[in-house]
Amino acid sequence: MSDGAASYARTPRTTPTRYKERATWEQDAIHAVLDSTWLCHLGFMADGAPVVLPTIYARVGDRLYIHGSTGSRPMRGAKGEQGLAVCVTVTLVDGLVLTKSAFNHSVNFRSVVAHGTAHQVTDPEELSVALDALVDQAVPGRSAEVRPANAKELAATAVVRLVLDEVSAKTRDDGADDDEADLDLPYWAGVVPVSTVLGTPAPHTSTTVPLPAHLRALLG
Repeated sequence: MSDGAASYARTPRTTPTRYKERATWEQDAIHAVLDSTWLCHLGFMADGAPVVLPTIYARVGDRLYIHGSTGSRPMRGAKGEQGLAVCVTVTLVDGLVLTKSAFNHSVNFRSVVAHGTAHQVTDPEELSVALDALVDQAVPGRSAEVRPANAKELAATAVVRLVLDEVSAKTRDDGADDDEADLDLPYWAGVVPVSTVLGTPAPHTSTTVPLPAHLRALLG
């Protein structure tokens, strides 16, 4: 951890029991992971059993906005002052780590785990900010180039807010760590990089405008 860097407080739930040296509570490092993708897994309890759902999210400052429908279990559970106890995870896979022994295989990754109480967003102004952020999380600038949600669509859409407070990141960025006794074995070892690649946009038949600037910027 860098000296002087703003950090979230460590708690027992955000302190890993294994490979503690890979963990960080630095805000910049955590935000960098959260801003690099748009899919999270939302964990909560429902009817006494754990449930984990994949969904989209966006970060605005120290708030995570998580998308859902008004009829979904987590959105219903997050209503009211009591909110819903949740655990949100985000993971990016950066490489397949292949070693000469099956046991030492691994992956290079960046991940964030956040705990807290989620609350449904009901303020119209905050909801507008959250919905724009959800659209822009994957494609920055997209929300300004599309029709905003109408009343019917807003009635079917729900967003919950989780304030980032009890949160940490964990990273592995190492090579193939074989045991000394395995180094002379005649097997291939190394790292296979993994990355997300955006393909060529395929316009819908109704599209009559050229590729917009925000998509050109996204594609580099």
